[in-house]
Amino acid sequence: MTDHAFDLAPAPDQDPAPGQTSATGPFDPPGVHWQGVSTRLITARLLTVGIFLLVPFVLGAVFALVFSLVWLWTVPAVALAIGVWCVVVVPRQVRAIGYAERDDDLLIRKGVMFRSLVVVPYGRMQYVDVQAGPIARRFRIAQVQLHTASPATDASIDGLEPAEAERLRDRLASRGEARLAGL
Repeated sequence: MTDHAFDLAPAPDQDPAPGQTSATGPFDPPGVHWQGVSTRLITARLLTVGIFLLVPFVLGAVFALVFSLVWLWTVPAVALAIGVWCVVVVPRQVRAIGYAERDDDLLIRKGVMFRSLVVVPYGRMQYVDVQAGPIARRFRIAQVQLHTASPATDASIDGLEPAEAERLRDRLASRGEARLAGL
């Protein structure tokens, strides 16, 4: 065995970059070309977290100053700690999101610590939905929501470029119709 033979697969705690092929277990089927999502999703998620954490931070600090209660400083401290944690975790979570179109199904993987791989057969899709809230529109990203015969198997891909979301919606809808027609 050569010294560079170990360089072929990523370390167990590292995800391959989007677009790379890897076969390291149940979350990376062999021969799958993963597509990543836009990195603008990181900024959008951090902005959303910041907006929600700003309220307890400011209210906690104001009440701590007004009532001169030292223990009330725990509220802004906790809000700040959660914000710092999100700054560390959110970029890794977004980089872990990937999807892959295969002949018969769509694969969606998510998660760093708690990983998931959803396999949605095209024949099970009832409709495909594209959504974008005000923050997502501001950052030019969208979400593709897949609705299947069973609500438990619905899946979504967040953080797609609008053109890619439109392309994926049309492609998945046509593949779903073709599979249903074949039944």
